[in-house]
Amino acid sequence: MAKKRDIHVVPHQDGWAATREGSTRASSIHPTQADALRRGREMARQDQVELVTHGRDGRIRDSDSYGNDPYPPKDKKH
Repeated sequence: MAKKRDIHVVPHQDGWAATREGSTRASSIHPTQADALRRGREMARQDQVELVTHGRDGRIRDSDSYGNDPYPPKDKKH
């Protein structure tokens, strides 16, 4: 079975993009980060993978797991 690729929400020249890890093209492009996060969350839930959020500078700000995580985090942020 192929490894599922995480979803990344990253800055894009036209706003924000939700893209699959390792892909050269954006899966979807949105005017705001909130819109891109909504679409990325849908994609991550459907594929049961991680959603990784990047800031304007491209650095990772946050991540959420929507897969079957055998070692779930102990924090209660969501």
